[in-house]
Amino acid sequence: MAKRSVVVVGGGIVGCLTAMQLRKQGHAVTLVERNIIAAQTSGESSWAGAGIAFPLLPWFYQDVVNELALAGARAYPAVSAELYAETGIDPECSQSGMLIQPPFDQQQAIDWCTRFGLEYALQGGNLLIPEVVQIRNPRLLQSLKAWLIKHGVILREQTQLMPLQEGGAPITRWQTTTGDTLSADVFVVTSGAWSFELLKQTASSLDIKPMRGQMLLYHMMPGLLPHILYRDGFYMLQRRDGHLLAGSSLEDVGFDTGVTDSMRQEMLQKAEAILPALKGQPIIKHWSGLRPGTPHNIPSIGRHPQIENLYLNTGHFRYGVTMAPECARRIAALLG
Repeated sequence: MAKRSVVVVGGGIVGCLTAMQLRKQGHAVTLVERNIIAAQTSGESSWAGAGIAFPLLPWFYQDVVNELALAGARAYPAVSAELYAETGIDPECSQSGMLIQPPFDQQQAIDWCTRFGLEYALQGGNLLIPEVVQIRNPRLLQSLKAWLIKHGVILREQTQLMPLQEGGAPITRWQTTTGDTLSADVFVVTSGAWSFELLKQTASSLDIKPMRGQMLLYHMMPGLLPHILYRDGFYMLQRRDGHLLAGSSLEDVGFDTGVTDSMRQEMLQKAEAILPALKGQPIIKHWSGLRPGTPHNIPSIGRHPQIENLYLNTGHFRYGVTMAPECARRIAALLG
């Protein structure tokens, strides 16, 4: 198949990995981002999340979610090594494992691990899944951006597109909010929580809405928390340099990226209950991000139902980072 010009709309981790895969296949790729790629901009879940490459309590999800998540997670060591070798920026992919504490259905968890071929260890009432990796998502974005620049992907930052107008014909150009247009043979929407706003006139069945998640950041002695720790809807993990993340909330508040004192206090109490060493320690940062919420965490990956040269890679909800390598691979395979 002849190589084509492709515009990828959205510069988060999903968009950057999609652009990377398409560029590797020889396509001429332009990546459009409404803000600055890899900037610490409030709102984008790619920067704001914890970078856990695993579904939380995966036995609650449908097979399609687990298959995408596990395939994506298993790709990260190789993706991380390639990015580090080419850019000198280490995404810090670490196999730290996840320790799940009660309450959870132990037999259901064991059955799921057995079915999907994951090793596990019981530690009292806790379940350790050693294969789980974490990736430092801000560093991942920085390394992806450097790779894209190095390999000739055109970056159009601080560029916002207008919502597509109703119609089913192939599109050859997409207008920006400043009046200019971007032309391409193919367009791929990877805009996370903002995808529905771009596509609402052309894909009314696309069920994506923003879901806010708030996070806390501490700095402790490195090695204090050897595993990702999960208990009753709350997780904690530590980076190599000692930064420790705790979160997160799940709030249906539209595009409000603010943080609240009440949620800060609630998360602080949960964090201290799980890890008493945090008592009295300062909170370094408190932030939020907007996830692209979808029913059952199932993303939209594939061709637009009416517009033949428009593709979707969006709606990953809590697992955009986890699924991103596999979803990017699938979109690239469709385009050839």
